[in-house]
Amino acid sequence: MPVNILMPALSPTMEKGNLAKWLKKEGDAIKSGDIIAEIETDKATMEVEAVDEGVLAKIVVPEGTADVAVNEIIGVIAGEGEDAKSVSAPSAAPAKSEPAPKAAEPAPAAASAAPAAVAPAPAAQATAPASGNRPFASPLARRLAKDAGIDLGKVQGSGPHGRIVEKDIEAAKQGGAAKAAPAAAAGTPAAPKPAAAPLATGPSDEQTKKLFAPGSYEEIPHDGMRKTIARRLTEAKQTIPHFYVTLDCELDALLKLRAELNAAAPEKDGKPAYKLSVNDMVIKALALALKAVPDANVSWTDAAMLKHKNADVGVAVSIPGGLITPIIRDACHKTLSQISNEMKDMAARAKARKLKPEEYQGGTTAVSNLGMFGVKDFAAVVNPPHATILAVGAGEQRVIVKGGQPAVATVMSVTLSTDHRAVDGALGAELLQAFKGYIEKPMAMLV
Repeated sequence: MPVNILMPALSPTMEKGNLAKWLKKEGDAIKSGDIIAEIETDKATMEVEAVDEGVLAKIVVPEGTADVAVNEIIGVIAGEGEDAKSVSAPSAAPAKSEPAPKAAEPAPAAASAAPAAVAPAPAAQATAPASGNRPFASPLARRLAKDAGIDLGKVQGSGPHGRIVEKDIEAAKQGGAAKAAPAAAAGTPAAPKPAAAPLATGPSDEQTKKLFAPGSYEEIPHDGMRKTIARRLTEAKQTIPHFYVTLDCELDALLKLRAELNAAAPEKDGKPAYKLSVNDMVIKALALALKAVPDANVSWTDAAMLKHKNADVGVAVSIPGGLITPIIRDACHKTLSQISNEMKDMAARAKARKLKPEEYQGGTTAVSNLGMFGVKDFAAVVNPPHATILAVGAGEQRVIVKGGQPAVATVMSVTLSTDHRAVDGALGAELLQAFKGYIEKPMAMLV
């Protein structure tokens, strides 16, 4: 019996990916464990292993296809004794030949309501569902339809093989058609719910383009990473009440210790076994501060506060087209040299998009350092599920007052952004004071 190869979920949050490359061609023998394809997510390129044996009979989704939904059939393996040439590509279950009813006429808008929505796109117009068939839809489309109260059986899909995808649900929502009937007591019609107020949005794409002279700009389509960054940061600013705390740290003692540790590094293969950066020491100091102030090492959920036992510190790394946040796990218990070498390895693989999902998902806090660009101070956006993120500015020589006398010191400004639902101002200040203590007395990080 032929075995379908499905688009794998390479992380808990993955809903679709790009099929970048097939490493096997039709007719090739496949063994369990063979690498058969490369999948691009918004953050990384991952290899897909075969879990069944046989012959690759059909490639259903060609390489280079973007936005393939998780669990979509991408290929078919012919089993032992089967003729691979006789295996046909799967297709969506055809609907019965019933005429499609017309989309419901939208109700007239009240005088104070927003303008009536335009008619839905053809891909989202209501059609009769196939009797007895479960609607062919992606997991994301099912969730969106459930949240919006849309009957999937009355939405026509525009995806591969007629699959209902995200844009079909969005079109159905815009058109106001294909709404599922709410449950009601027998003989009692359900009272209609008032329409929710639409979220405030900016100008449309076309309105924005009209602000500029034709030919004065180049359109660069968004890739998956940029879309994900935009979506997550928008969600963060819309849902997280941010609170900011800033203070200055003197760096002279840390810079002196860093130079001594680097000078004492043993050689390995003709070069130093490690080379510590200020950022490596910032990561360690923040992890130790979270252990010293455990009430700040938390994540918010609607039902409960998640108080973490380990301090896993994410570090924002700029890569072509966006950024990614690899995570130093249990950083408070690692040596500075371990943190330094692990960070260098993950930063290099991040730029090549070779990180595994578990290497950049999760974590309990994060560091964003723009000091190398000469930035004095800034405020970063909290990246859920984190409740904090530390923005690090440049170390610069400033005139300070010591013992009533002016003196020159190397000073670094840092700003802690907190999720005010989880970390109040006083708690954030306590965490930042603990961080400052480790930065200004860095020998404490070695014991």
